[in-house]
Amino acid sequence: MRIGYARVSTQDQDNAAQIAALSAAGCGRIFEEKASAGRWDRPELSRLLDQLRKDDVLVVWKLDRLSRSLKDMLTLMETVEKAGAGFLSLTESIDTTSPAGRMMMQIVGSFAEFERAMLRERTRSGLLAARGEGRIGGRRPKLTPRQQQEIVQLINSGEKTAADAARLFNVHPSTVARLLSKSKLVTQPKS
Repeated sequence: MRIGYARVSTQDQDNAAQIAALSAAGCGRIFEEKASAGRWDRPELSRLLDQLRKDDVLVVWKLDRLSRSLKDMLTLMETVEKAGAGFLSLTESIDTTSPAGRMMMQIVGSFAEFERAMLRERTRSGLLAARGEGRIGGRRPKLTPRQQQEIVQLINSGEKTAADAARLFNVHPSTVARLLSKSKLVTQPKS
């Protein structure tokens, strides 16, 4: 029996094209998942692997729908092999029911892992360049430096409590607590 696995990384993405391709490839059952390939806890993939039997074929639309690292891919292929099942990737035409297909899967998996490593390296380089230009990633602060000073002054003078200041500036109390903690570290003399 051919068993399909369709995966998208986010809730916003749609796996309709994958499901259509898997159905056209003769999959009697298709497991659908919305999770990153980098995550270890993919319940639908686990259910699929638990149900694999001898002579079944695990079918994916594209290799990266199953895994993005060679190590993870090889571990999954070992699980498939132990079940006595085969693997078929429709896009890359990899069919592990033959020795040539198994070799091709390892080569393609290596390239997929290489591409992912290059993407991480480009992202890291871009972030470093941005920091060099004075740009810092992340969420913008909710409070301006002047508002931060005002909160610290109001609380230290006893005019407002931390909870009152949080309500006044429409921020979470933990934001005020972090701000107070940070201001105490700055004002403490060094020993």
